[in-house]
Amino acid sequence: MKYALALLVAAGGLAARPAYDLLLKGGHVIDPKNGIDAAMDVAVAGGKIARVDRNIAASEAKKVVDVAGLYVAPGLIDIHVHVYTRPGAALARDSSVQPDAFSFRSGTTTVVDAGTSGARTFSDFRERIIDKSRTRVLALLNIVAAGMGTGQEDDPAQMDFEAAARTAKSHPGIVVGFKSAHYNGAGWESVERAVKAGNLADLPVMVDFGYLNEVRNLSTLLLDKLRKGDIYTHCYSGHREELLANGKVNPAMIAGRKRGIIFDVGHGAGSFYWYVAVPFYQQGFPPDSISTDLHTGSMNAGMKDMATTMSKHLNLGSSIQNVIAMSTWNPARQIKRTDLGHLDIGAEADIAVLRVERGQFGFVDSAGAHYPGTQRIVCELTLRKGTVVWDLNGRASESWRTFKYDKKRWTR
Repeated sequence: MKYALALLVAAGGLAARPAYDLLLKGGHVIDPKNGIDAAMDVAVAGGKIARVDRNIAASEAKKVVDVAGLYVAPGLIDIHVHVYTRPGAALARDSSVQPDAFSFRSGTTTVVDAGTSGARTFSDFRERIIDKSRTRVLALLNIVAAGMGTGQEDDPAQMDFEAAARTAKSHPGIVVGFKSAHYNGAGWESVERAVKAGNLADLPVMVDFGYLNEVRNLSTLLLDKLRKGDIYTHCYSGHREELLANGKVNPAMIAGRKRGIIFDVGHGAGSFYWYVAVPFYQQGFPPDSISTDLHTGSMNAGMKDMATTMSKHLNLGSSIQNVIAMSTWNPARQIKRTDLGHLDIGAEADIAVLRVERGQFGFVDSAGAHYPGTQRIVCELTLRKGTVVWDLNGRASESWRTFKYDKKRWTR
């Protein structure tokens, strides 16, 4: 009898234990993959999404975070950044940014380095940066074996597509594609070899097309050289006749989209201009994905961060739902990482909690030109693997009056 009673007490104690580690309560969930756009609670357990439901009892969680009035979205995915700092590189010549120092504060949990490393340098990138970052860092491998900014980007002899494909296959899910960038040669060598690597590894290619010449033109690139699912970044740069002199979107862009070419923002320090973006929106050509082209030259200029870049598209006319889709599920599919960018039950709990402020704001393009806006996205809270890694206003923290200080934490 006593044994049976002890079992009942134990069972009761187990039942009383909270099922979830953390509960985001009262927010408006936008999960484009699952078609959710409604007031929902999100529960996290063991670093995974455990439940998304209309009203989850606070008693079921160890910690409850009030997110009423805020949007709860999958962790943002920025598919164009530069975060590979080369060993021994002079600071003045290395424009990469340490990922954890920048990502979480704007709700970004996954970044894709766009071609800073190549087949010859990727192992160093993975060992020193990718494997040691809390941010999930993936890579588009530069078709040039040494990577970007090495002075070898115009040399076809450095474009070993077979080595690039082998490297990608050796690091599945980490290398998510290839990059052709900054090529200033006369022909198509950089693009063609990146596409060959893409075919061998069954991965997409991102192209930073550089400038036009008598041979290289936008129509041939988008209608002949690239494949369905390949990514044209810097789509609002205006450097390659994306916008024609008559103010119309280049028909090659429209035809390319019909072929399945992906158009990515890649804001950067010199690749996003209002004079291009405004007519593109007016003519019904928003981007497929929003990315920052993060580097030291863009982070303190017009681009600033992912939230600011998203805000620009919100003010250009995209809905908050579409802006979040362009920053989560769309890029996840583009890089073939469909385990990311959503709030599926069992998915890793990467979450961005966003506030949309209303007021009078100003946004700056790559030329320093001002554009007025009435909405601004601010990241309130970021979760990576279910752990709070950014908390702007201490929403997930306890009051100092009740907080149990442990002075041992301060001992060195």
